[in-house]
Amino acid sequence: MGSEEKTVQDTKRLMDSIGEKLIAQNSTIAVAESVTSGNIQAVFSIAKKTVQFFQGGITAYNLGQKCRHLSVEPTHALECNCVSKQVADQMAIQVAGLFCAGYGIGITGYASPVPELGIEDLFAYVSVAKNGGLVLSEKIVAERMEPREVQLFYTNECIRLLDSIIDR
Repeated sequence: MGSEEKTVQDTKRLMDSIGEKLIAQNSTIAVAESVTSGNIQAVFSIAKKTVQFFQGGITAYNLGQKCRHLSVEPTHALECNCVSKQVADQMAIQVAGLFCAGYGIGITGYASPVPELGIEDLFAYVSVAKNGGLVLSEKIVAERMEPREVQLFYTNECIRLLDSIIDR
């Protein structure tokens, strides 16, 4: 078994665990993504019993869409190119409300350098909201890889962090 296949299987196992925990809590989850481009939603969609806990998600890739659909504060978002702890926090809280979910995930960051903005390091902010309050806000740092590999790294780290905070 190759390392990529093992990673996929590990992520699937974590998703099934998250699903079981959410079902046991009689809770649901929704996702707001930017840097992961829908990968987290795709992973949720293949979990066991997903219809019992996954409410859906939104991929908002630019400032206009993050402000319009997720109520991200525009002045701050403009100053940081939509990549900050505050933006991820707002995305997590708002997506939970938008989809009537107990939990919300927000993630925003960089999957490739943006030299014109002085961004050389690859990082993302992931936040998880529960019942309207934040329960997780983390910065994830990635090594230089192809953008698709960075997106998958962020997706896997987000799932791992989520699993670590959801109570049984």
